[in-house]
Amino acid sequence: MAYKSLSILGTSSDVGKSIVVTALCRIFKNMGIDVAPFKAQNMSNNSFVTMEGGEMGRAQIAQAEAAGVEPHVDMNPVLIKPCTDTGAQVILHGQPLGNKEAKDFFANTTFFKEKSIESLNRLNKKHQMIVMEGAGSCAEVNLRSRDYVNFEMAHAIDAPVILVADIDRGGVFAQIIGSLAVMPEKDRNRVAGIIINRFRGDASLFDDGIQYIEEHTSLPVLGLI
Repeated sequence: MAYKSLSILGTSSDVGKSIVVTALCRIFKNMGIDVAPFKAQNMSNNSFVTMEGGEMGRAQIAQAEAAGVEPHVDMNPVLIKPCTDTGAQVILHGQPLGNKEAKDFFANTTFFKEKSIESLNRLNKKHQMIVMEGAGSCAEVNLRSRDYVNFEMAHAIDAPVILVADIDRGGVFAQIIGSLAVMPEKDRNRVAGIIINRFRGDASLFDDGIQYIEEHTSLPVLGLI
């Protein structure tokens, strides 16, 4: 039986997308679902070599372990390893493609989008469910035309999006409501709910905050972590 896949996107970098995906992979595994993680593009020098000799981001290794599946480069088809302030080594499907300057890489990301969708489709055929992770903010209006990591992957397999925000850094209402406000309608319509990460203290004190967010977004707050 195939299950609906999920896309976990963030209001910014470091809001906790990776750990949310890791947790969901373990939750779905414990439910008896054959689940696998996926992140189209990871920017990190923390990499891992798979049993087949391919290099991929270490975050997807942890997620694969949580899902109880063998790591495969399709779970992270594009890995960018920074080597200067403006340049990086590009790893495609586990193998070095070469060094690129940021301006050259982002001039045309269609090739990497197509390769990422190929990986995503292979995983989707192999597993019952995919939990996808986005990168950075999913609502950067100046990058949207070149961003293939966030909503484009969710659109590719018709996956609902859960938007993750980090309350610990402050401004959580602006993070959520502002992100939704600047998204194209096609993207915004795919968002199914919200998770608020890193709340500290008595959770009941944020009940009115959850109510405010739900009233102003017409979306459910699915979890307060």
